[in-house]
Amino acid sequence: MRLGRRHRLLILLAAVLLLTGVAVGATLHAAGRATEKDRARSDGPPVRSGTVTLDAPGRSVFRNMAWGPHRDEISSVADSDPSGPRTASGVRCLRFHTAAGTGVCLQSVRGGLREAYRAVVLDARLREVRRYDLAGIPSRARVSPDGQTVAWTVFVSGDSYAGTAFSTRTSVLDVRSGAIDRNLEDYRVVVDGRPHKAADINVWGVTFADDTRFYATVATGGRTYLALGDRSARTLRTLHGNVECPSLSPDGTRIAYKKRVQGASSDAPWRLYVLDLRTLRETATAERRSVDDQAVWRDARTLVYSLPGNYGSDLWTVPADGSGTASRAMTAALAPAFTGRR
Repeated sequence: MRLGRRHRLLILLAAVLLLTGVAVGATLHAAGRATEKDRARSDGPPVRSGTVTLDAPGRSVFRNMAWGPHRDEISSVADSDPSGPRTASGVRCLRFHTAAGTGVCLQSVRGGLREAYRAVVLDARLREVRRYDLAGIPSRARVSPDGQTVAWTVFVSGDSYAGTAFSTRTSVLDVRSGAIDRNLEDYRVVVDGRPHKAADINVWGVTFADDTRFYATVATGGRTYLALGDRSARTLRTLHGNVECPSLSPDGTRIAYKKRVQGASSDAPWRLYVLDLRTLRETATAERRSVDDQAVWRDARTLVYSLPGNYGSDLWTVPADGSGTASRAMTAALAPAFTGRR
């Protein structure tokens, strides 16, 4: 059937109106999303490009999580004004730590058929010193107090500590010589005073006492332990049960860690505790939410750790002695480190 000229014009007009409506709707939707993102950016901390060093006194360094061109960059802010203007370095890291002017940055390397990762050792000016390919997804990173030894943990299967279906690999590197222990599972493991060999051993979350001695989590047989590691003897000896992601205090006497508690959700099973290494007495902190992080000691009295926030992560503080309350220290930030401190 042939349509008359009038009918054809009406059909054309209806099509134009329909397409116009779709275009306007799409534009308004995009504008709404842009407005939300712009609002988030305007509400977030100010960030500008500049020079960041790892040995500047009175400044904290961290991974910036604020939306915008500097997201994921190592940035710094004055300790006296943590909500003030941030300086972004241009160096992007998924995990980061620094001590004594040495940094370790675990990065994503885009390109090819799949995403790859690498560990980069940085000097105090964020210049690359060494680089290593990683076997999996970055999880934890630490530098020894004198900056001469670094460690990192990656997931080689799974991507969460919450369940049991994961496997990790932890490496320790001597920055000066380049000597590397690629997998701490190759160390001799002693559990409850007895040599222990098992296919299910996992090691993660190194925290250094010095260049030779360190603490880490050892998991085997469905349990986790705090273990003392010795690089010279290549041993890991368990000290205390139900300890994950330890962090040694500046004076070397206490360990902050996340502990699985009964009755908590399987997706959020941890609470933040502190262990006295001399007495093995545990103290629960005032933070009652689940903390899936390796806490950092801001000083001898205060712990800093991350919790989910509007930008992905915020930093919180809580006293290490169980007193006080938790408080937000910095929005849109992750992986903090403090100049001249552990």
